[in-house]
Amino acid sequence: NVITPMKLAGTRSGRAARQRAYELLEMVGVGYCADRRPDQMSGGEQQRVAVALAVANDPEVLFADEPTGELDESTAAAVFTALQTINAELGVTVVVVTHDPNVSTQVRRTVAIRDGRLASEVRRSARVTADGGTELVSEEYAVLDRAGRMQLPSSFVQELELKDRVKLNLESDHVEVRRG
Repeated sequence: NVITPMKLAGTRSGRAARQRAYELLEMVGVGYCADRRPDQMSGGEQQRVAVALAVANDPEVLFADEPTGELDESTAAAVFTALQTINAELGVTVVVVTHDPNVSTQVRRTVAIRDGRLASEVRRSARVTADGGTELVSEEYAVLDRAGRMQLPSSFVQELELKDRVKLNLESDHVEVRRG
């Protein structure tokens, strides 16, 4: 199955296609499945083969729609590790669409859409601590639309018990939001 897109696109054939397919299957942790048919693999193995298949012709971007949706937690983690490996080793940008909040904590950037609109963005980066270790730092941003509207993150609204309307105060370098 992983060889098929290479043959159809004419990018590789024969031995080169087989070698590339095997390398990709190894990269996503299912090299041992190289000679199996889909009905001989678990759901998680099938998903990881699908990841290998999706990058067979060296795309710049891989779109994954709910790639862990039907999987148990440990199998989902293996699939997500495969996506991270593809990103790190091949430089493929991976865009994951999901409702699973556990997935969003494993990526460098999360964009939330609420009510059909871009609502917020979270950026994560590693920072070196005073003792030489590293810690993950998350910064959350509200996204302004063309009209200047923004949606506050739902966790902020719940934590501050904001309802109906809020008071705004313009300061020299920020906007203060208070319960109305």
